[in-house]
Amino acid sequence: MLKIVETFSGIGSQAKALKNIGIEFEVLNTVDWDINAIYAYDILHNGAQDLSLVDKYTKEELVEILSRYSLSSNGKNPMSNDSLARMREETLKRLYAAIIRTKNLVNIQDVKAEDLPFEVDLLTYSFPCQDLSISGFWHGNAGGIDRNSNNRSSMLWEVERILLELNENGHSLPKFLLMENVTSIRSERHIENFDEWRNILVDLGYENKVYDLCAYDFGVPQMRKRTFMISVFVGNNKQKRKVASKFLEETNLEVHSKNNRKNPNISDFLRLDYSIDKYKEEALISTPNATPSRKKIREENPVIVENGKALLDSVRTITTKQDRHPNSGVIKHNLHGKKKVIYDGKGDKADFRYLTPRECFLFMGFSEDDYDNLINNNFESRSSTNFLTKDKLIKLAGNSIVVNVLEAVFKNMAELNKLIND
Repeated sequence: MLKIVETFSGIGSQAKALKNIGIEFEVLNTVDWDINAIYAYDILHNGAQDLSLVDKYTKEELVEILSRYSLSSNGKNPMSNDSLARMREETLKRLYAAIIRTKNLVNIQDVKAEDLPFEVDLLTYSFPCQDLSISGFWHGNAGGIDRNSNNRSSMLWEVERILLELNENGHSLPKFLLMENVTSIRSERHIENFDEWRNILVDLGYENKVYDLCAYDFGVPQMRKRTFMISVFVGNNKQKRKVASKFLEETNLEVHSKNNRKNPNISDFLRLDYSIDKYKEEALISTPNATPSRKKIREENPVIVENGKALLDSVRTITTKQDRHPNSGVIKHNLHGKKKVIYDGKGDKADFRYLTPRECFLFMGFSEDDYDNLINNNFESRSSTNFLTKDKLIKLAGNSIVVNVLEAVFKNMAELNKLIND
């Protein structure tokens, strides 16, 4: 039984990947402060909620309990107590039930070594990328993972703090660590900080291997490349370090995935059969108004599908927003039956759409059943507005990790674990 802690857990790609490849595991804790991710993770991995867990609490008691956590409604800023108090009682109950069922420690800045189980086989950390990414730099987020930048990406050093606390308190360090982030973490601007982090892990007794892995090489038609780092604890055992280093080099996932790539079929990930009501409805909801700015989006982003025919064999990276330039690509359609759409912003709907939230989830390696599970357990958090809106669902997908890539990483990790134990 693999015992894992998912920090920056999001919607739980790690747990999904382990389940897919049949590795027995137990999630000892999750750590995420985004209330949307907390709820989505719970539904995806635990199914429909039983609110009898929390029915005994009044709204005032729920607000008081949840105010002890540092929660966020947008993944960027903490919520105020007033914001919690304005929520419906059902929303508060569902949120608290999700925290309980996912054993969520919420904000990593509040997590202490003593909060974690004594033995952890795997700790994952996909810390926020907004201050590392190119788009973040355009918006003035130049701090990267500098220790004193006090931004979201510098949450990396909270992982260091926790590992050092474990070590100082005589607790066992996790047997494996897995990092995932944007490839710019290895750019000239950030490499010095990243090298410092790797050296700290070596000093703690870890052997590291860094890969840049693209989703397309793992059977998903998305050109999403991310940096992964596997760290295996070998302590002061030189033989274990040698064995781990040799194995990780000889089974290099970056090389192996390209050499054994099976080109995926993009049509398997798109939902273009508009005779199916839910697909048509989702397509229409993902069709923007015909404004001049949307005309620019249509013209400056790749056309994935036109006249029902796929023109590309992959989409660009699934990001946290589709209604912008650049995005993952556009799909031209004539669902409104108009011969010509005038992009004057006077009420017409555009003759193209973005990827739907369902398609975004599929391109991240989740199944239709997973997505339908979320939709079937969505609820009104305020009048005529669901808790998980279209935009929130796309953001959750964009912030996730491609499940298929994680499957390969975990298989590799399992082989290495057996080799070291033998």
